[in-house]
Amino acid sequence: MDLSNCKQLRLFGVHLNFLAAKCLLLVVIALFLGTVLLPTFSGLSGVIQQNKFVLFHNRSFSSNQPVKQKFLEVPQIVWGLNNQKIAFARACLTARMLNRTLLMPKLSASLFYKDVELLKPISFDKVFQFERFNSVCKGFVQLSRYSDVSNQSDVIELQKGSGRRWTLEKDLEQLNQFSKHPYDAHEIVRIVGKNPFLWHDHWPTKDYAKVFECLALVEEISTEADKVVSKIREIGMEDRSKNPMSSSLSEPVPFVAVHMRIEKDWMIHCKKLEQRLNISEICSSKEEIMARVGNIDGLKTPVVVYLAVADTLLEDNTVLNGWKDGLHPYEKKKLGVFDLYKKQPYLFQSAIDYEVCLRSDIFVGNSFSTFSSLIVLDRTQKMIKSGETKLCGSDVRWPSYAYNIRGAGNSPHPWVTNMSDTSLTAISYGSNHISC
Repeated sequence: MDLSNCKQLRLFGVHLNFLAAKCLLLVVIALFLGTVLLPTFSGLSGVIQQNKFVLFHNRSFSSNQPVKQKFLEVPQIVWGLNNQKIAFARACLTARMLNRTLLMPKLSASLFYKDVELLKPISFDKVFQFERFNSVCKGFVQLSRYSDVSNQSDVIELQKGSGRRWTLEKDLEQLNQFSKHPYDAHEIVRIVGKNPFLWHDHWPTKDYAKVFECLALVEEISTEADKVVSKIREIGMEDRSKNPMSSSLSEPVPFVAVHMRIEKDWMIHCKKLEQRLNISEICSSKEEIMARVGNIDGLKTPVVVYLAVADTLLEDNTVLNGWKDGLHPYEKKKLGVFDLYKKQPYLFQSAIDYEVCLRSDIFVGNSFSTFSSLIVLDRTQKMIKSGETKLCGSDVRWPSYAYNIRGAGNSPHPWVTNMSDTSLTAISYGSNHISC
């Protein structure tokens, strides 16, 4: 209606005719819309008009009505420490895909592969820092406690498929279905079935790396790792003081960490894997590992070599013999930290060893070991974050090597993680195709 028709409206209006009353009503409505509603929508990032409906897309849209938080629940996470870390990250990324928050899962403190009843559940926040995880991963993935759930009976179950017929495509289709109505109306989606480590992998390595970056050990475990690293460097300082030809005493004392997979159970596994994959570069004997570590280009001696080995599974008690001059090998007993490890559950022992290897100046591992592979991923990410442009070679900041793959001069092959991989398969199951 033309506002020129409002001429009969008087300022103090002793009499309003019907037309003027309608004009006044239109003006009031226009002012209300302009001053109240429009600022509310000014923060919207995009508008899509389709079939005469206007859809607003912006997750940061604020409303006086609180948004109901929705959650994902997963089965207890099992197996070795690094299998559990991968399974946890996969659960986080699944929750992200479903636009949900992951309910803090149970990890496994013990290591039993076959008898699930013997697994000892342990809360995530007894191993990793809960608040730090949410702080560092804010905007990417998040964890919640069960106390955050308002209605724990509002649950729908998602049964994970299994077998060869359950393909990557079928799994992805199922996840997409559960991100939509009517499934997304439930407060909790509970995934039942197999361990998350065995779920299909739909995410690139860089997404996993983001999750791993948010993981930090609780103080109880990291303090024990501090003690082991301090002991190693203390011995290294003593060795340096005995050698007049060594570098300045004021320089940091470097050490080498070797994830030495020569335990009986590993040798049985890797021999079968070599036969199945028709590959010869998986298993390495004690002698081969020693020789290749001694041939690392530019390695300055004397140097302490920390042997990260599962002592309880090791049947060969000669791992300290036969090393090249200048390489001073130490395992837990010789280092004097065996009791420190012994009092801890399996998961903590593995976490301490992982942290020690991660902090080493040079790391040498097996490219078919998940433990070794995740350490290399963390070290690669660390170099990238620090601005390093050169990742391979003996003169990089935190070099890593694979002793099962022969490098130049019978040395271990230089190793970094390919952060552009479209999945975590190479790390989860091993590979002899390494980036350097």
